[in-house]
Amino acid sequence: MRAVWNGKANERQRKRVEFSRPAARNWKLAFSPPAVSFWRMSVTPAAPSQPSKAIIFLRRLSSTLVLWAVIIGALFSGHRLLSDSVFLLIIVFLAGFGLAEFYGLVAKRELACFRWCGLTGGVLLMVGTFLNVTGRLGTHGDPGHVNDFETSFLILFVLGLCVRQFVSRRNAHGLLAISTTLFGLMYVPWLLNFIQKINFFPGIGDHGKYYVLYFMLVTKLSDTGAYAVGSLIGKHKMIPRISPGKTWEGFGGAIVVSTAASVAFAHCFAGQMPGMTLLHAVVLGVLLSSTAVIGDLIESLFKREAGVKDSGRLFPGIGGILDLLDSLLFNAPIMYLYLRYVLT
Repeated sequence: MRAVWNGKANERQRKRVEFSRPAARNWKLAFSPPAVSFWRMSVTPAAPSQPSKAIIFLRRLSSTLVLWAVIIGALFSGHRLLSDSVFLLIIVFLAGFGLAEFYGLVAKRELACFRWCGLTGGVLLMVGTFLNVTGRLGTHGDPGHVNDFETSFLILFVLGLCVRQFVSRRNAHGLLAISTTLFGLMYVPWLLNFIQKINFFPGIGDHGKYYVLYFMLVTKLSDTGAYAVGSLIGKHKMIPRISPGKTWEGFGGAIVVSTAASVAFAHCFAGQMPGMTLLHAVVLGVLLSSTAVIGDLIESLFKREAGVKDSGRLFPGIGGILDLLDSLLFNAPIMYLYLRYVLT
């Protein structure tokens, strides 16, 4: 009897154990996943929020106002020596740091480059042109003499780069290093030099500063018109593989806004701009706005190859020096040539 009772007791104990194990497993399965999910959710960092278009526009506006205040103050200070000195400092600053940003893009592509040779040459080119256009070297600002100086400088610069490669023991890509360094000098300081030629254009007295202000205003309003119209109604992409944000609607807005600004400026300062007529204002408005967009796309091509969004972070809402100068670089020689061969 005792054996039978012990057998029944053991059977009841075994069933309790079998029923208790699934219950325990079900309890763990029921309560463990939420705990794990909650833990994962608590440690996952939130994605950084992107600034709205309104904030970006306000940043660009504030940076633009500060820059325009500096430029206008340098051009119209009323003291010739002070104006020339501040103008030279600004132009050298833009050329030097803009060229440094370009060589930074080259470095991100892991291409060979003689960085310091290019920066030194860029500063010397800007200062040498300033001394020529202001007549401090006895050239009296004659365009022919200024062009001779720049041509001679570029020849010596190329020879200097070749000599630099001769003494280089680490760089095995001389052709590439010489090409990138020379292109950087031509792309930033040499093109930017035409602003000096416009400001000190011979035969028009102090009216050159009005042409500088005019072409910069028309060019930058092209950027503003393209950004505003493209943000509102832009649907058809221009070249998405280079700049996904550029649209044909924005391009049309750039032309309309720039041409309107060109006509308005030419009308308000007709007495200060020799040779400027309504026809010239319309032609220059269309021409400068179109080349401004092209210049912007060229810099976007360089940035995309380097894998960066902006060339720098110096100006909030704008980016770096190259982001500021991209549309001005090719418009400066166009304005100079139009001033030299058409208007005067």
